[in-house]
Amino acid sequence: MICELTGMDISNASVYDRASAAAEAIAMCRDRKRNKAVISAAVNPEVLKTVKTYCHGNGIELITADCKEGVTDTEALKNILSEDGIACCYIQQPNFFGLIEPAEKIGEIVKETKAKYIMGVNPISLELLKTPSECGADAAVGEGQPLGLPMSFGGPYLGFMTARSDMMRKLPGRIVGETTDSRGNKAYVLTLQAREQHIKREKASSNICSNEALCALTAAVYMAAMGKRGIKKAAGLSLSKAHYMAERLEEVGFRLKYKGEFFNEFVTVNDKISSESVTKLLGSHGILSGLELDKDSILWCCTEMNTKEEIGSVVEILKRGEM
Repeated sequence: MICELTGMDISNASVYDRASAAAEAIAMCRDRKRNKAVISAAVNPEVLKTVKTYCHGNGIELITADCKEGVTDTEALKNILSEDGIACCYIQQPNFFGLIEPAEKIGEIVKETKAKYIMGVNPISLELLKTPSECGADAAVGEGQPLGLPMSFGGPYLGFMTARSDMMRKLPGRIVGETTDSRGNKAYVLTLQAREQHIKREKASSNICSNEALCALTAAVYMAAMGKRGIKKAAGLSLSKAHYMAERLEEVGFRLKYKGEFFNEFVTVNDKISSESVTKLLGSHGILSGLELDKDSILWCCTEMNTKEEIGSVVEILKRGEM
């Protein structure tokens, strides 16, 4: 089902979270002649920290590509990719600021250098946006939390990993295949786990040897129950409600920081009230605010779970400004 969402050929049985999935994807792209990785500055900061840790341990040189107007600067990226030894390029779609990256264009730029192209994606958004496969990606990773998993105070969640078939033997974790048992009945077995530490140990290029099985099972049940039509509806609701909230917030002085298209997250700025004050104000009414990016910027998020009434309540509280 993850392959269907991303358009990729193979998927492993999940890893720990999206950050470890991103870091593992970058690690599997290196080879003897290419030991540099490029990552967009517009990715989630937590993902970037994990990737830096992995790259440090693996001896991979990590280069950050700057942003322009909230998205990856394609000209700056092109200059970086012209260097020798670039193994891969990683971007997030939609990015940390909620904006839609020019993923196809970036894919064309990366392919010119023969480096691998990795996309970190929101699985729900893929029913509306072009798939990683359509954008020319070699691998796609992401967080499975939107696939029916409750917030649970921050976890546990699951990281999904998919790739093109020519990268199968480099994909970390377990790959499950279909076969038949001694009676001829359909059966599923662990088909490939070539990079596990219990096989190669110190020579392994990955130490991932377990997965978030219960979370992956929950996500599988959710996708099976929702189907293509249900996930597309969830994506449409997330998109429309986020844009509705952005319009309502603008009525009370919160303007969009970036002009680009966005999916279900967006950044606002307000010169008259600080981000900290907004958080305290909404918190006093039992509402979790958006994420404070700096003193006047907030990253907001809407999903199919938010109602128009809830959005209206947030706007009214901000309009009154009463604790």
